[in-house]
Amino acid sequence: MPRKKKDAKIFVLDTSVLLYDSDAVSNFEKHDIAIPITVLEEIDSFKKGNSVTNLHAREFIRYMDKISDAGQIMNWIPINGKSTGKIRVVSDMGSITNANEIFGSVKNDHRIINTALKLREDEPNRKVVLVSKDINLRLKARALMLDAEDYETIRIKDIEHLHRGKTELKLKSKTVIDKLYREGSVTAEEIGEENPTLNHYYILKHNSASALGYYNAQTRMIDLVSPANAYGIKPRNAEQTFAMHAIMNPNIELATITGSAGTGKTLLALAGAIEQRKHYRQIYLARPIVPLSNRDIGYLPGDIKSKIDPYMQPLWDNLSIIKNQYPESSKQFQKLNELVLQEKVAIVPLAYIRGRSLSNVIFIVDEAQNLTPHEIKTIITRAGEQTKIIFTGDIFQIDTPYLDAQSNGLSYLVDRLHNNEMYAHINLEKGERSKLANLASKLL
Repeated sequence: MPRKKKDAKIFVLDTSVLLYDSDAVSNFEKHDIAIPITVLEEIDSFKKGNSVTNLHAREFIRYMDKISDAGQIMNWIPINGKSTGKIRVVSDMGSITNANEIFGSVKNDHRIINTALKLREDEPNRKVVLVSKDINLRLKARALMLDAEDYETIRIKDIEHLHRGKTELKLKSKTVIDKLYREGSVTAEEIGEENPTLNHYYILKHNSASALGYYNAQTRMIDLVSPANAYGIKPRNAEQTFAMHAIMNPNIELATITGSAGTGKTLLALAGAIEQRKHYRQIYLARPIVPLSNRDIGYLPGDIKSKIDPYMQPLWDNLSIIKNQYPESSKQFQKLNELVLQEKVAIVPLAYIRGRSLSNVIFIVDEAQNLTPHEIKTIITRAGEQTKIIFTGDIFQIDTPYLDAQSNGLSYLVDRLHNNEMYAHINLEKGERSKLANLASKLL
């Protein structure tokens, strides 16, 4: 085989990369891909199930089966697709440096490191890089002087400047604010914005005068935003007012609300959905199941409802907050109980969402930062006619081992979809849960 160009690298892919993106092998351009035989073994254990992770495992197994028809996969064979490189399966046997001995235990992670070390020994003229979404595996590899990188194809480069959905402007005079209250809208030029983002929100100020507005994607005007009461829940600050506006605006079919704990994300989404219940057939609630110790929900007793209820309790807690504003004998309290009993407000397991078509529903997905970009896409592509989807979450509070603020599905969604006429985003910053909760968030 002719010698490769010196700048062509060999990337060794960890299991975590392929479970995150089954098409990862085609995203390395001219470079070659090595799959440790240990990774094939781990992928096999993930092939059964209904989650997106299981789907990725099955898709990668099918891909490897298909390309193996072109030759023995222990030899270099063409990747095809977007990449011009080649791929092969590599054994971990025979490396001079043994990670199992160095770290004092035999683990699959160490076998994967050994594979990369053996490949580096066999290919001394080429750079070998281990690619993994497992931070600890990358650290162990670097401890053995092995190049290691995160998989960054689906990753936000500048998380600090991620779209926040709002801008505060200090105006030179009060005239525009008065006009906005008087006429209900002003032009973008009047507030000093030449090319505003669609459905972007503004806090307009001049001395003690202020007004809230948003850039209407339909009229291309700055419209006045007034606080809205949703089933007894009233916004407590400008950001919450914007969030409620996005939730209840019929022209916005997809909304994301981010913010730390206690900012009111889930409560606003649920209250806004209930307020609009007459316009939709059902309200669906969901959140990713992130079990303790990475154990699947299958170990829990009972049917699927019994299994997922412990994970969905925060959603029921928010529903209780809305209900408990009213006496138990009131029509509002009874109506909420009725909605739950008739499953007009219902929990939907995300693991079973693939293949469904959701029409005439409001779908609230809480803790969406624990979803991968592929899972986010899977959910949105389920939307049928007259369906609204609301994602809420804190992009800096990740509970899954292979995601972070830059690679989770919620960040990816905000980065890719802002400035779309059907989409609105708002980031909540001020905690409104309680003075005690705010104190803990600030000082602890």
